[in-house]
Amino acid sequence: MITGIKKTVAGALMLAALAPAQAADKVKVGMLSTLSGPGAGLGVDIRDGFQLGLKHLGGKFGELPVEVVTADDQQNPDVAKQTAERLLKRDKVDFMTGVVFSNIMLAVGPSVFAARVPYVSANAGPSQYAGEQCNPYFFNVAWQNDNLHEAVGKVVMDKGFKKVVVLAPNYPAGKDAVAGFKRYYKGAVADEIYTKLGQLDYSAELAQARAAKPDAMYIFLPGGMGINFIKQFVGAGLSKDVTLFGPGFSADEDVIRAVGEPMLGMFNSSHWAHDMDNAANRRFVADFQKDYGRLPSLYASQGYDAALLMAAAVRDVKGRIEDKPALLKALKAARFESVRGPFRFNSNQYPVQDYYLRVIGRDGQGRVTNKSLGRIFSNHADAYVSACKMP
Repeated sequence: MITGIKKTVAGALMLAALAPAQAADKVKVGMLSTLSGPGAGLGVDIRDGFQLGLKHLGGKFGELPVEVVTADDQQNPDVAKQTAERLLKRDKVDFMTGVVFSNIMLAVGPSVFAARVPYVSANAGPSQYAGEQCNPYFFNVAWQNDNLHEAVGKVVMDKGFKKVVVLAPNYPAGKDAVAGFKRYYKGAVADEIYTKLGQLDYSAELAQARAAKPDAMYIFLPGGMGINFIKQFVGAGLSKDVTLFGPGFSADEDVIRAVGEPMLGMFNSSHWAHDMDNAANRRFVADFQKDYGRLPSLYASQGYDAALLMAAAVRDVKGRIEDKPALLKALKAARFESVRGPFRFNSNQYPVQDYYLRVIGRDGQGRVTNKSLGRIFSNHADAYVSACKMP
């Protein structure tokens, strides 16, 4: 009798294992981002951009309603890892997105990939996941960390600056930033300064930069770090003799709102700008201002595109998100209308895209904001793709 029961149970388990996964009746998205501390503005912009995308989609991906589970990683890798585990195991999310900082992404990535949950990065683009640690479950809808820095390096070189000081936080994206800048800037780097991530007082670094007597300075300081640095840079009088350059995320609307006029004349690079003239972008920028009362930043544009990419993939698999091979294929196809114009993934699932030069000036309404000047790179790929052996 006991043997018969065991056989019945074993048979039932085998049939359950062979049965197709139950079709989803909704899509759950884990929005894990930095929503407190000096980097909070970046996470808030990603979240708000994503929510606007979801609003434009009628609250659905394809025919499935969407539930967003939002959590704060507190810009702490340990907190982020624990929270990601909760989103994956307790909340059973179908997608994840939202991480701002690359050290956080590297901390949560292994858990996400092990759970076979697609991660759509709306910002963090570490070189590790572009190269040898590339993963079929990781899609970056923003850029690879080095790319915006490579673009500025080319501009600084082309403009003939001879002596540059570079400054970045001492964490993975900071190292990628300097590597990217130096990949295209071949002039003299007078000093290479690394700071603590989250540092807000730069008096010692400004004195160090002044002593080097550069004709230009390149910074990568996102969020509150950039806000404080630029205020202190101008206050110390360095802006009179040193031209300041940065990537878009050190000179975007979040920083401009906090710093204002001292940023006039600063050059930066981006793959997106609010003055891009295409239908998707005009709608995004107008509705973001209407809903949130501010100009969107590139972080917001990336959050918006992350929502549209997920929606396109769910639509293309006709809601069968339990079919992971089909879902991954649909994500890689990227059949959505990006606010930056044409969009496609490289073989490592990072974008191949154009990069532009922007300068901070006044617009027709007198606002201090970015103005596009022209294209730096066309169809630019990252430097790590050849190391990705993903089939």
